[in-house]
Amino acid sequence: MRAVVFINGTIDDYVSVARWLRADDYCVAADGGARHALALGRRLDAVVGDMDSLEPELVEQLAQSGVQIERYPVAKAQTDLELAIEFALRQDVEEILLIGAVGDRLDQTLANLLILAQREWPVRLTLVERNQVAQVVRPGAVLTLQAGVGDTVSALPLSDRVTGITYTGMRYPLSDATLQLGSTRGISNEVATPPATVSIATGCLLIIQLLAHRT
Repeated sequence: MRAVVFINGTIDDYVSVARWLRADDYCVAADGGARHALALGRRLDAVVGDMDSLEPELVEQLAQSGVQIERYPVAKAQTDLELAIEFALRQDVEEILLIGAVGDRLDQTLANLLILAQREWPVRLTLVERNQVAQVVRPGAVLTLQAGVGDTVSALPLSDRVTGITYTGMRYPLSDATLQLGSTRGISNEVATPPATVSIATGCLLIIQLLAHRT
């Protein structure tokens, strides 16, 4: 089962977002992300957070319709998104898709993106934004990119050093390369011969794909 976590960021193209969804997704909202799910016509299974971004009347309506409400105090050590991910994991899901992570606040946007690398999550976490996909690569894993010829792929180190970076299927191949934190060398590569793959030896690497061929 796949879970979709709706986040309280900015979504200005629901048609684009709807293409990522499946009929059998388990739908969780991180607080105000509930509005995005409702705008997409999706029935929520749960809303998780301190509920400071939702009107009490809407929370009550959701609860009366059978949506599970997991409420936390405003003064807490985790964001609503982190709590929503942990809730989804307790449902024995095999994959989690994050939607609505980008918004007007840079701090929250960065926190939403970096949560991919916060820990070694037991399932795959993928963040999508229109036709963009963000995932993390860790040592010992091979990331096979769901991308077509000409799609853009960027690699950003999230640790001091990422070593052993190896690409296959890219226009600009790498073999056992090293990138330092802050390096821009990994920006704007291109898929040449799918399926393209990325692997590393040490560190943590953020991969962002721009899917020119997303339908």
